[in-house]
Amino acid sequence: MRWQLGRRSDNVEDRRGSSPGGRIAIGGGIGSILLALAALFLGIDPGIILQEPREQSSYPDSSVRRSPEEEELVDFVSVVLGYTEDTWQQIFRERGETYVEPELVLFSDAVESACGYAEAATGPFYCPRDQKVYIDLSFYKQLKNRLNAPGDFAQAYVIAHEVGHHVQTLLGISQQVNNLQRKVDKVSANELSVRQELQADCFAGVWANRTQKAEQVLEQGDVEEAMNAASSIGDDHLQRQSQGYVVPDSFTHGTSAQRVRWFERGLQTGNIDECNTFATENL
Repeated sequence: MRWQLGRRSDNVEDRRGSSPGGRIAIGGGIGSILLALAALFLGIDPGIILQEPREQSSYPDSSVRRSPEEEELVDFVSVVLGYTEDTWQQIFRERGETYVEPELVLFSDAVESACGYAEAATGPFYCPRDQKVYIDLSFYKQLKNRLNAPGDFAQAYVIAHEVGHHVQTLLGISQQVNNLQRKVDKVSANELSVRQELQADCFAGVWANRTQKAEQVLEQGDVEEAMNAASSIGDDHLQRQSQGYVVPDSFTHGTSAQRVRWFERGLQTGNIDECNTFATENL
């Protein structure tokens, strides 16, 4: 990915080295293992699984020395966020709407958000209550080594997916889904979650399409990196990894094939109107 000459975003908040005063409220056992795997990559609303915020003291540790590799990754994240800002500003402008830029919070080990407390194992997430994306950069090592999804465009896809959830919040989609989920049983609520996640994948594809047209950032192999990342974090793949079998009714993010298909749809069309996962029977 050709990113080095890109504009750096001003909306990155660096909380690495801060000490949050809360902890995640997830129990032990198979359920929490599955939850950790499902949350390990992209988009679970931590308000569903985390404690409410509490009084806490947070202080930066200025004595921590960062490696050149990590600082380059911070630079990369800032550039990718800048690309999402420019692309979604243009898309919203074309629709006669205003895009409100989210903040991206970098943290290490644990963080407090308006949705609750999260540890690094939760993975990247978007909190609609404060409209911020949260990511511990150590996740990218897990993406490469544990999920076998290396590459800088795979890393960019992570951010684009979370920003896709922000777009859903601005368009009122997230609130509609939350309202519907409160009225249906767990299986139906899970299906709504799957549709919401697949739409965020499609929005990430739209972003890639439009950013490529505007900035020519893609290199050979980049699209394959993103497709591989999408495939690596399908519910079916993660469940087979953790327990050896799949439980479709428990899916919350979609299968590997579904995630790839919807990212590809956004990438091919560059049109968010093609991302209506709620209006199609066959996902």
